[in-house]
Amino acid sequence: MTNDDLILRTITPTTHDLGGFKVHRTLPSKPHQMVGPFIFFDQMGPAHLDVGTGIDVRPHPHINLSTVTYLFAGAIDHRDSLGTFARIEPGAVNLMTAGHGIAHSERSPGDERAHGPELSGIQTWLGMPEDKEEIDPAFEHVEKAALPVIDGHGATARIIMGDLWGKRAPTTTYAETIYADILLEPGASIPIDKGADERAVYLALGDASIDGMPMALNTLYVLQPGVAMTLRSATGGRVMLCGGEAFATERYVWWNFVSSRKDRIDQAKADWKAGRFAKVPGDEKEWIPIPEIPKTATYP
Repeated sequence: MTNDDLILRTITPTTHDLGGFKVHRTLPSKPHQMVGPFIFFDQMGPAHLDVGTGIDVRPHPHINLSTVTYLFAGAIDHRDSLGTFARIEPGAVNLMTAGHGIAHSERSPGDERAHGPELSGIQTWLGMPEDKEEIDPAFEHVEKAALPVIDGHGATARIIMGDLWGKRAPTTTYAETIYADILLEPGASIPIDKGADERAVYLALGDASIDGMPMALNTLYVLQPGVAMTLRSATGGRVMLCGGEAFATERYVWWNFVSSRKDRIDQAKADWKAGRFAKVPGDEKEWIPIPEIPKTATYP
């Protein structure tokens, strides 16, 4: 097969230096906004921050999406306007459903700051089916031990969401979703099934190839539909597999808001400016103001 037979689109990252660590963003991109329900794909780090410092993402709002936080290293304290407090550590999942509106913050825990926090992981946003966009907000933490693992011949895959390799993760899904963290030892391989409507693979660390085509680091490869493939690594690597059902209607993104309706995003902007979102208990003193020009926007 040629590369065109394998790859529908290659998406190189937009990289933001946030002072001490970098974020590599591949979704949304102008030529390709979604892969299944995935509409936002960020890799944080890897980084080792200075002693006494950490990440401090002040309270900010979301609507009509779910966020999925998955770490390779380090820890993050999550607080939200439902009153949730949860510490996420490597291999576990934080799933936050924004529904008709939620606010949250993400900060490095105090014990991590004391020795200089590590930060490495993936944060994604998933669009919601139209009939679920305005559901009640919710939060779900799934422990590492609860996620199924496929292990054999030097390949280990942890299923974060959906059905893969004959096993299903317990994580809630609102649309058909596949999401997995794949670790490959030197010389190992794993099959990538053709079942989902849309699929992509992302090389987070190390090296890997897809049916012999070398993958570039921090790059998202949207796979041709209906083609089974094999993922391999020569020297060892870490690859994320994501995708799911194709959405029939467009989703719009402006800052932290995602919706099938532009007017709904405009309402969310006005609500945040006016202070109509619920506060985050335990983190009420700070917040992120609406930007004049957001770094993430698919309209106007």
